Amino acid sequence: MAEEGYIDVPGGRVWYEVVGERQAGTPLLCVHGGPGIPHDYLEPLGDLASRRPVIFYDQLGCGRSERPDDGSLWTVDRFMDELAAVRTALGLERVHLFGNSWGGWLALQYVLDRRPAVQSLIVSSSPASAAAWIAACNALRADLPTEVREIIDRHEQGGFLDCPEYQWAIFEFYRRHFCRVQPWPDSLERAWAGFGADVYQTMWGRSEFGPVTGRLRDWDVAARLREIEVPTLVTGGRYDEAGLANLMAVRDEIRGAELAVFEESSHTAFLEERERYVSVLDAFFARVEGGGRGMTG
Repeated sequence: MAEEGYIDVPGGRVWYEVVGERQAGTPLLCVHGGPGIPHDYLEPLGDLASRRPVIFYDQLGCGRSERPDDGSLWTVDRFMDELAAVRTALGLERVHLFGNSWGGWLALQYVLDRRPAVQSLIVSSSPASAAAWIAACNALRADLPTEVREIIDRHEQGGFLDCPEYQWAIFEFYRRHFCRVQPWPDSLERAWAGFGADVYQTMWGRSEFGPVTGRLRDWDVAARLREIEVPTLVTGGRYDEAGLANLMAVRDEIRGAELAVFEESSHTAFLEERERYVSVLDAFFARVEGGGRGMTG
């Protein structure tokens, strides 16, 4: 069963979908990455819907949501207001909160600043600062084949980031450190087709490797992670562009947090090791709802 519609949020309307029975258990609210890559690639999390409703939404500016021509809307504060509006509209008083990549940053900031009532937090492939992300990506970039690395360097130095040759080289990085499933799953292809480039460039910049020219350039919550008091699971892949050491650091700073590493995966472990990922989340939710703080599996 699925329910879908639109919700009024600051700046426009966002599309949402509820998969599964609303009465089945504590809902899982999924916050996608990007900024500007809509929810589609998170669809494997819908496998959990036999035990709880799974809620997806496309953030304003991408996917099936409205795309207002107003760059002032693309701020962390407004995206937190949007997340709060989605919860209120859908009556999500009790919820497990999942965030992948930029969605994990948003979830972390939301939990730290708004102190919402959430039953648990899942931080998927999200380091604690923009600087940590850039450092990890550039370390992995240095290990690319010489030909690929030289193409990236030459095009970035010349500012030719829209060149097909540069895009090819970037994909060589992505297929190692973003999604290692070949060919890419349809859900991931649909997500890229719904990409909100304006949001991404305003919030981040033109290149995954930096320099970060957008509003996230100084984003950093590393010193505040010990303020988080909800049960937390950190997940990531062995080849993750977010940097496995960065994910370990997030785990270490959040009291009682656990880390699940997916050995055959990169940045989208829920696509790359779908069955195991769902199993790990299932076990984590069972522990939390049973009164424990960690996970099994």
